[in-house]
Amino acid sequence: MPQADGEFSPPPWYQAAIWSGADFWGLVRILNSNRWRVSPSYWPGCSFDLAFALANSGLGAVQSLLYRSPLKHVEMQPDPVFVIGHWRTGTTLLHELLALDPRHTCPTNYQCFVPRHFLLTERWLKPLTGFALPANRPPDQMRLGWDSPQEDEFALCNLGVPSPYATIAFPNDPPAFMEYLTLESVSARQREQWQQAWLTFLKGLYHRKPGRMVLKSPTHTFRIPVLLEMFPEARFINLVRHPTTVFLSTVRLWKSLFSTHGYQTPRFEGLDEFVFDTFMQMHERLEATRGLVPPGRLIDVRYEELVEDLVGTTQSIYERLHLDDFDQAQPLIQEYVAAHRDYQPNRHQATSEVEADVYARWKPYFKKYGYESR
Repeated sequence: MPQADGEFSPPPWYQAAIWSGADFWGLVRILNSNRWRVSPSYWPGCSFDLAFALANSGLGAVQSLLYRSPLKHVEMQPDPVFVIGHWRTGTTLLHELLALDPRHTCPTNYQCFVPRHFLLTERWLKPLTGFALPANRPPDQMRLGWDSPQEDEFALCNLGVPSPYATIAFPNDPPAFMEYLTLESVSARQREQWQQAWLTFLKGLYHRKPGRMVLKSPTHTFRIPVLLEMFPEARFINLVRHPTTVFLSTVRLWKSLFSTHGYQTPRFEGLDEFVFDTFMQMHERLEATRGLVPPGRLIDVRYEELVEDLVGTTQSIYERLHLDDFDQAQPLIQEYVAAHRDYQPNRHQATSEVEADVYARWKPYFKKYGYESR
């Protein structure tokens, strides 16, 4: 694929990058695994990130001392709801809708950005750093704020836990830590470390705001066996969308992340193939493991139906998964719909060649979710 066309570019110096909130040794691990192949023009930003990472680790040590005992006694009830599905299938939209319910707890941008010390710093540091966020997300121009819900996979990455999202830092190198998608091929000790780091982060969220946890990350689609082991009563919402749109939008997403948060000028070599392969791996993994979920606790939701009727589809989700009474959430979701009625999603135009390629590569998904006639 060609080099970046200028649509996405590194953020200005005052704007937060993903790695500005990282744990120091976690960021060093990412740099080591890529042999510190930082492009020359990216070294100033990388140096700033390393300095911030030292501060993050220091504040994290203070938080650990102050909150070790309280977090040890946290018991999360009930088990979480997981919003799963491939990138760009509407998982962010549904996460935002479910986050409106005051009975729910969702990780925010701030909490995922500085997962080491958000309990210690959120009340005083967050108000001082709003300028560091762009007003909208680069891939789709959705509104962005520190309190917007966010993927907990970014928190894992910034905690120093090996995550496939480390690929964002060095997009011209082979994808990183892909074995942490399913966690099946990592050692028992590595898996336990992953689980403990993630659970500690979740307990911190629950300590800050008790409630049913609603977690969204496409990577969790690979991890149903692990998630059920940790949360036997968990519920799952699988978002699906027309595959051609998903392909084009996902390529755009990775281009955006590579260009704005990487330490290299991305060449996007092999990006199409990466998206093709990861999509089918995710679909096959979900079909192989969905039977582990007890009946009535995993539902499929079409993106097209969700955007057609945000309130009605969300109400149906509450009813099908036997969540709390929808009446308390309904007026908040109606306000959200009214506030976003002018939002226009990106329009993706596919050539006939791309459409044919996507269908040939992802035919099982087309058949499974009834997109062959669309």
